[in-house]
Amino acid sequence: MLKLILPVLLAALGTGSGIAAAVILAPEPETANAEPVGPCGPEQEHAAAAGDTHSAAPPSENDFIKLGNQFVVPVVRDERVTSLVIVSLSLEITPESRDLVLSREPKLRDVFLQSMFDHANRGGFDGYFTGSDQLDTLRHGLYKDGVAVLGPALQGVLIVEIARQDA
Repeated sequence: MLKLILPVLLAALGTGSGIAAAVILAPEPETANAEPVGPCGPEQEHAAAAGDTHSAAPPSENDFIKLGNQFVVPVVRDERVTSLVIVSLSLEITPESRDLVLSREPKLRDVFLQSMFDHANRGGFDGYFTGSDQLDTLRHGLYKDGVAVLGPALQGVLIVEIARQDA
């Protein structure tokens, strides 16, 4: 009989302490009349109240389409591949041009890849390749080549991911 009392007592003590911890550590319930907070916290609201218009971007009426596969660009120095750069792109397009972009994606990928090869050959992926000047140069070249394929349907090129792996 004593052999059964100790396990039951320990189980009851463990259950009781678990319930007590849950009650003490439970989050406060949200109230219905709570003041809404911006997605970036209260600092965003304070910046908007202070007249900082730079932090809040106007809503875009364009659509965004992510190009399916990443671009892999070799960086060649002295006839040797010294690193690989992997880039993922999204396109900002007019709402009615989604089908146009999908139908011309192979041509678009070809001109984007050639543009990235040219950027790599000019040294654009050397050193501090994620600097805003380097990325602006790449983005401008991609946009210029993309407009040649899509025309005014292309509103912008977004570099979503970029990484370099040195050999």
